[in-house]
Formats: sequence, C-alpha cells, structure tokens
Amino acid sequence: MELKNKVAVVTGVSKGIGHALCKQLLAKGMRVFGLGRTVAADMDDEQFHFIACDVQSSESVKLAFEHIYKQVDEVHVLVNNAGLGYFGYLENVPEEEWHQMFNTNIHGMFYCLKEVLPQMKKSQYGHIINIASTAALEGMAMVSAYCATKWAVKGLSESLFREVRDFRIKVTCVYPGSTKTDFFRNSPGIQPHDYMLMPEDVALMMVQALETPDNFHTVNLEIRPLQPKGPKK
Repeated sequence: MELKNKVAVVTGVSKGIGHALCKQLLAKGMRVFGLGRTVAADMDDEQFHFIACDVQSSESVKLAFEHIYKQVDEVHVLVNNAGLGYFGYLENVPEEEWHQMFNTNIHGMFYCLKEVLPQMKKSQYGHIINIASTAALEGMAMVSAYCATKWAVKGLSESLFREVRDFRIKVTCVYPGSTKTDFFRNSPGIQPHDYMLMPEDVALMMVQALETPDNFHTVNLEIRPLQPKGPKK
C-alpha cells in the first residue's frame, strides 16, 4: 500500500507503541486520527487529529467515527492498539479489573471494527492491524486474565481475516513480547528496561506490513526481544 495521503485511525495514542506508530505514519504522509483519553504534547502535526474517546464505550466509539467520517470519505487503515493488563492469581483479580481488561482489549476492538468494516467492504480496500501479545500464544502464570483477553484477540483476528480477504481487506495480528512502555505500571514486580523491545521498532514492523503489495498479506507478526533479561553473564 502506498501510504501517502491515506487515512489511518489508531487507538491508544498517548504513549508507547500507539504514539510511536502515529509518528511514523505521519512521516509517511498519512492523515492520522488518534483515539484516546489523552494526547501526547508532541503530537502537533497538522495531519494528526486527536479525538477524545473511551474505547470501552460503544457510544464513545460511535461518536468518534461519526466525527471522522464527517472529514474523510474512507478509512484505509485501522490499528486497534488500546490495551491494558493487570496481573495476579486469578482468584485475586477484582471483577472490575477483569471487566476493564475485556472492555478495553477486546470489546473496544469490536466496536471499532464495526465502524470501519462496512465502509472498507464497500471500498474493497483496507488494512486492519490488531495488537495482541505473546500472551496470546502461550499461557503465563499470574497473567491468566490478561491472556484470556489476548487469546480472544487472536481468535477474532484469525477468523476475521478469512471473512474479509475476498473484499481485499487485510487483517494482521501483532504479537509483541515485553516492550519498554508504561504497560507494566500495574505490575510492580516488572520495571521497563532497555533489553525489552522498543516501541519505535514494533511500530516500524507494522509500517512495513502496511507497505507490502496489495496481494501480499502478513497475517501474523510475532516480535520478541532477543535477550529479554539481557546478556548471560
């Protein structure tokens, strides 16, 4: 896909992977609509449009896309990046945290997909990127609730790509390993460090997937740090 002058919608844009991705898409000449609760201070590009949105709310998502479609006819790229995680033994996970993870990590994705799919099918063109995690590929102790949401993202993505490929719509599911972001703010036992993946590098892989030829489809993108705990001594 030639990215220049195309339109992208990215959720969760204030920090981390979403923020890095917006910067790179703007550098490619895209018009980017960023959905989130807060916007980073350095997002001052005239082609960047921030829309305050809580993806946990279907009504908030609907209003955001109504605003978008008043300004553009088509969305060419949707990146479902918003997500969060809480950790601990399953029986100790508060119901509120369980629901917040599902409402953000999978229900918010569902709401955004419902807004773009009819238009993308009509246009016979589009690329959807869903951010899962390596937690969607293997069970992890103390991460069972979060894993449950990301396994749901994996199942949704693998089914959806088969639903929409005949409409010339690509669906790519991304599985990043530990990344140096504020994701671990809810896990006091893990502190971000330089041997984790860098958000900019994860974003670059997504940009490269977007730039592939129209008949080239990156279905799954698994990305891990080579030495997540640093070199062996």
